[in-house]
Parts: sequence; C-alpha cells; structure tokens
Amino acid sequence: MSKKVKIDPLVEEILSRVRPTPMVQNGLSDEEKIAKISNCFRDIMLTLGLDLEDDSLRNTPQRVAKMYVREMFSGLSPESFPSLTSIENKLGYNEMVTVKDISIISVCEHHFVTIDGRATIAYIPKDKVIGLSKINRIAKFFSRRPQVQERLTKQIADCLTQALETDDVAVYIHAKHYCVVQRGVEDAGSVTVTSDLRGAFREDARTRSEFLAVAASR
Repeated sequence: MSKKVKIDPLVEEILSRVRPTPMVQNGLSDEEKIAKISNCFRDIMLTLGLDLEDDSLRNTPQRVAKMYVREMFSGLSPESFPSLTSIENKLGYNEMVTVKDISIISVCEHHFVTIDGRATIAYIPKDKVIGLSKINRIAKFFSRRPQVQERLTKQIADCLTQALETDDVAVYIHAKHYCVVQRGVEDAGSVTVTSDLRGAFREDARTRSEFLAVAASR
C-alpha cells in the first residue's frame, strides 16, 4: 500500500462540499492500480478470444491500464485537482462571466463508454474572480471520472460555488452518450442536456434567460 498523498487543505475543503462520486479509498498507488488493471484487462481480452501474442495486442492491457489511471479517470485522485488561485475583484465587476463551448469528455459509469459534449459555465463575481482557464480545468477534473451527466453538472456547480464564495453560478452541458449510440436503442442523433442554475441565474428571469440563450446558441 502507498503512503497517503498530502492534499492542500483548501482543496480538501472544496471537495468535501462537492457531492461525491460513489467510490472507496483502497490505498493503492497509481502504479499498483496500473498493475492490477492490466492483469484484469488481460483476462478480459483472453476471455473474448483475442490473441495476446499478436504484436498489435501484446501491450494493450498495460496501455489501457495507464490510460485509465493517468488520463481517463485521473479526476478520481484529489491530487489531480487544479490550482484555483483566485484574486480580489478590485474592479467591482458584477456582470455575468461566461465560458462557452468547454470540451467535455467523460465516461458513462453504467457501460464505460464515452460521453462527448460541450459545457457553458457562468458566474457573477462578488469578492473574488478566477482565471478563465481554471473554469475549463474544473470541468475537465470532474469529467475525468466514471460519470452520469446530472452528477457531473452539479459537481462543477458545487465546486465553483465553494471556490468563488458565491451562489450566482450556472452550468449547462449538452452531450452525446455513446451508450445510447453504440448499444441499446442505437440512436446516433439524440443528445442529453442538463443544467444547474443557482442564485441570480435561478431567481432572476432576465439573468436566467440571458444565460440560457448564450448556452443554447450554436
């Protein structure tokens, strides 16, 4: 078992207030996870009848394991949480700040296939503002987990509410689910839309309409 990685207390505080992804702490290091997943994926491939002596397939279990731990599911590790240094809102800016067309690449936790979409995220500053790229990084962090879109939407909103100390936060996600495209109903045309509107985005009709008009435009 690996030693526990020390996490920034501010990050711990923020993540403690974000609705959780169902998981347990097993104490495994990344290298231990990679080794175990590689062995398990090798068994899956053999069960499917694939020839792991073939030079194209020989290293696939290790490649998949590394991809899962270090890339696709890196958001399960708190130490992957982005730096969220905020600055004082010296300009007193109190209008909507919106970041549109944020790439969302995640994995459906029911079938482990791709969720591919775009997010529009907005907030109205109070005492703090945050670098725009940090909003993209927050979305990426929570996307890099097995997910359902509803939880992902709320996790991003929870995080920004805590980090910016404001309730005036809105998240809108428009995504294609490949568990719908590749299996079951096999519908390649449908998309799923979720939103979480808080503070002025929920309570003020003009603010809500302005945000949703921006989010829904293409």
